[in-house]
Amino acid sequence: MKTWLTKTFSLKYPIIMAPMFLVSNIEMLKAAANSGITGCVPALNWRTPEEFEEAMIRLKEECKGPFGINLIVNKSNIHLQKQLEICQKYPPDYVITSLGSPKQTIEMLKSKGVKVICDVVDVEYAIKVESLGADAVIAVNSGAGGHAGPIAASILVPMLLKACKIPVISAGGVGTGAGLLSVMALGAEGVSIGSPFIACEESGVNEGYKNAVVDYGAKDIVLTTKISGSPCTVIKTPFVEKVGTEQNMVESFLNKNKKIKKYAKMLTYYKGTKLLEKAAFSATYKSIWCAGPSIEFVTKREKAEDIVKRLIQEYVEAYKDLQERNS
Repeated sequence: MKTWLTKTFSLKYPIIMAPMFLVSNIEMLKAAANSGITGCVPALNWRTPEEFEEAMIRLKEECKGPFGINLIVNKSNIHLQKQLEICQKYPPDYVITSLGSPKQTIEMLKSKGVKVICDVVDVEYAIKVESLGADAVIAVNSGAGGHAGPIAASILVPMLLKACKIPVISAGGVGTGAGLLSVMALGAEGVSIGSPFIACEESGVNEGYKNAVVDYGAKDIVLTTKISGSPCTVIKTPFVEKVGTEQNMVESFLNKNKKIKKYAKMLTYYKGTKLLEKAAFSATYKSIWCAGPSIEFVTKREKAEDIVKRLIQEYVEAYKDLQERNS
């Protein structure tokens, strides 16, 4: 399984433990490194730049393998400048940029030896970030959790490979070894896997969230615009069913009004984030939990290392089955 991802970061397997808002943490990244893969964590999982800097110091000391930081690079991230300066001071192995232009990130971090990998959902944006100097792109497809893209991996990955010269990593929909094999067969240099790790032992979210990932499946994943104003995948809990998944008339009007939509979206995002935070870390009936359809394949609580072992074992078995059918 030698790919750009494994060779660039000296990995055993071409897998990124995807950055998940409120879920990813230091222990998960350490477990990823010890399992032969790499983990990435959103800088915004620490509420202040000071807390983020403390976390970077710990990661540089304790993580015995490559790790990445996910940066939101649009105006909604008021801490971006500080986060970039901290990444200059304590360079991660790579940064994954989301929701904006990676230009400043590339300018500030590539000289420090940091690889810059950009989330993309279409060809137009992929070409743009390649021209800016991105090292690779992550094809966020329709199977992803959180803010998923509109195009299936089977179409998006080949589209990007045809349009770009830089490596393509697929994000979304992989929860089995067979799924990993199928994406690699498309030409992806690796996969970014998130939702199957939410219920791992190293995750810091509460028991309710972890149990929901085990108990619910693909049919229970719905899109809601109530968290950020943009469609986001969540588990259809009783509370989500009660409040609905669409913004009400007032919210929708405010988010479309040219004069105030910027502020309305900021308010929606703030309220949604607070709901997610309470649901992830405290006991509340207002359970809104982000996840993707790949939770279909999560049947028990286990260590991150065991999840990786299962994925690779299934990958080998799927590869052998394919060879036998073609012989």
